[in-house]
Amino acid sequence: AAVTIGSMLFSCEPVEDRDSLPAVSLTPSTLKFSVTQNPANTNEVILTNPDPAVIPYWKYVDSNGNELGHSNKSSDKIALPFAGKYTVYYTAYTRGGSVEAAPVEVTVTENDEEYFSNPKWGMLTNGVTGKNWVLDFIDPVGWAGLDYPAASGDNWNWFPDYASNSWVMPNKNWGEMHFDLNGGYNTTVIQTALASAQQTTKSGTYNFDIANNKLTFNGGVEMLYGGDYYGDVSNWYSVKVVELSATSLRLAVIRDKSRTGEGVCLIVFHYKPKP
Repeated sequence: AAVTIGSMLFSCEPVEDRDSLPAVSLTPSTLKFSVTQNPANTNEVILTNPDPAVIPYWKYVDSNGNELGHSNKSSDKIALPFAGKYTVYYTAYTRGGSVEAAPVEVTVTENDEEYFSNPKWGMLTNGVTGKNWVLDFIDPVGWAGLDYPAASGDNWNWFPDYASNSWVMPNKNWGEMHFDLNGGYNTTVIQTALASAQQTTKSGTYNFDIANNKLTFNGGVEMLYGGDYYGDVSNWYSVKVVELSATSLRLAVIRDKSRTGEGVCLIVFHYKPKP
């Protein structure tokens, strides 16, 4: 499994204006890029695109074809702490279209035990055993400024107590999120429908970027939510980790209702370990 180092909170697809690029003609054989393992740490893979005339797009998957992450940076690093075989896909977006290179295979021979030394891994996942999280109805949802919980700037927040503000969402079983480190970054999200007890289950992988407080769901999996807020948020798979301890998890997504005059803010969901 993999983690993109230093990727932006909601960066995923190439967004730069391709019309501003110089006109070039490329084929798979003329693409300039490299995928190399760090000789000092073969669990780290370095992605490099030296060509300023293209917008790069990287995608990397495990041996089962599960997407582990993606990046549109010209220079990036990914960590592969589990032993196994991986494939990196590189696509160059040009003014005239896109060109895809032949996939590059990467073999990692041993686990990187040091990688998981940060206690936050255990708080989120309980390691190989795994951990399930459910919505905490003491204060299941809140709203905050975009840089919350920063110490300065637009860091306002409101986390209403549910007893006096039950309008925030119906109190019911909204499902659960599971995370583990059993040979990979495995996640499963069970989501309950808004108007019924019907549930859907999606499984995939996730990235946990501790340095940037970012959690990304891969493979079509989305963060567990409650209430009728789904339509207010366009991205439920790349989220901000606002709080993490052994007993509390807060995840935030960007809620955009600027067209209705309510503005843009973070909507924050609060979880507790499933008993």
